[in-house]
Amino acid sequence: MTEPKTNDSGPRKGIYLLPNLLTTGGLFSGFFAIVASMNGRFEAAAVAIFIAMIFDGLDGRVARLTNTQSEFGAQYDSMSDLVAFGMAPALVAYNWGLADYGKFGWLAAFVYVACAALRLARFNANLGVTDSRFFQGLASPAGAGIIAGMVWTGSIYEVNGDNIGYLVGLITIASGLLMVSNFRYNSFKDLNWRDRVSFLTILMVLLVFVVIASRPAEMLFGIFFIYACSGPVTTIRSVRKLKLEHVVGDSDDADFTDVDGTDSKSSTEAQPQRDDSSVDKTP
Repeated sequence: MTEPKTNDSGPRKGIYLLPNLLTTGGLFSGFFAIVASMNGRFEAAAVAIFIAMIFDGLDGRVARLTNTQSEFGAQYDSMSDLVAFGMAPALVAYNWGLADYGKFGWLAAFVYVACAALRLARFNANLGVTDSRFFQGLASPAGAGIIAGMVWTGSIYEVNGDNIGYLVGLITIASGLLMVSNFRYNSFKDLNWRDRVSFLTILMVLLVFVVIASRPAEMLFGIFFIYACSGPVTTIRSVRKLKLEHVVGDSDDADFTDVDGTDSKSSTEAQPQRDDSSVDKTP
């Protein structure tokens, strides 16, 4: 009597553990930031958002290195990003400086959450058809970095967020609107990280790490704030005449021209289409 053979040709069920474990770490960090801010631990809440950024940067790269990309992982990553870089920064900002400002306070926080959700949805919908050299709008981790850096810096200098609530609200709203704008932000994906560099470059990188480690709150806030301002500057420099389509609306109507005179649409069409699971997801 022969034993029946099992059919191993069908698709394997289950999910990959390692990349989704890192995604869960980012989700946990974002949730912890919300809880910490509710308990008045604003410095810990801000640090947790930056830790979520580390997990977000690792999960996709680990998935590609271990060949464990999946559609489930891509969707789970988006849900985690909405919590860590949408809900968490908005609620941290609300609990720190907006709770006493009535409708203005919670509406400012809601605008940020809604813009983060729209940014993530637009990124996933346009994946593989946009110019990989640039992000369309401020990336959600960068927007969260502005909020977290502001709260962390204010906590270190013992600034009462309630005293500057209107400023907190304006920064929160501006960060959200930049995420859904058409401003072009450098993605730095065209850098060759495997290329050889000079010894001086290594020393400069070491110096940057030392400076950031000496004053992490102020330096991180300054870095993300400058990066947020770079988008409008890059856009203005790369177009012949600034139009409304360059700022907001359907980017297909905008005529982006690079500094070298080439049309960004042509450079995008010249690039091969990439599968969602293999692209660097930085919404």
